[in-house]
Amino acid sequence: MKLNTLAILIVGGAMAQAQPDSEMRAHIRGGGGPDGKCTIEVDIDDSAEVQISGDLGRLRSLSGSRAVWRRFECSSPMPRDMADFRFRGIDGRGRQTLIRDPRSNRGWAVVRLDDPKGGREGYTFDLEWRGGGSYGGPGRGPGYGSGPSGPPSRFTAEKAIAICQEAVSQKLDRDGYRGIRFDRVIPDNNPGRNDWIIGSVDARRRGDTDRFSFSCSVDFSSGRVRSVDVRRR
Repeated sequence: MKLNTLAILIVGGAMAQAQPDSEMRAHIRGGGGPDGKCTIEVDIDDSAEVQISGDLGRLRSLSGSRAVWRRFECSSPMPRDMADFRFRGIDGRGRQTLIRDPRSNRGWAVVRLDDPKGGREGYTFDLEWRGGGSYGGPGRGPGYGSGPSGPPSRFTAEKAIAICQEAVSQKLDRDGYRGIRFDRVIPDNNPGRNDWIIGSVDARRRGDTDRFSFSCSVDFSSGRVRSVDVRRR
């Protein structure tokens, strides 16, 4: 094999590894200000990496099956410059590690999640800051290229899936279920149902694991969940 061909293959392989599985815009639920917080919840199998800058999140599976978003909520977009920054792991049976501080990484916080046991697991963590400056959009992330400069005019399928998962999780949580693990979540491609998200999920209650199928009707213009139906199999 020629050296230039080998170099192209090596560079191409490295770029492919750096690409995120999915991107998500944060649900902004605050009035802004110099201090703020983002709460991120994802479902992983083995290892994954989460990158956050401004109101943009990128999720990449490092090993195991594909990681998926559950929740990404912020009081305001995370600023690129801040006086103080704090990472806090909230939930998950494995290890959560802040591997890049946004203050020294062009505005990107990078968190690695490692799950020691087989099967999927949900992980939740907070990013908190104080004395934040203005938000100028995501910077150039390591290995990813530049992010979009503003929110999309219409929700993507990835974001619709994330808010459907959030609605399902809330419903199961109200019914006393814990250890919620999504298995298969996809847009419904049947005719007349292009605004529906369907899938299956496992959840534990009183030591037993139940399996459910679910469907969500999502308004792709506003991101509002019109209805959610969860049924035990």
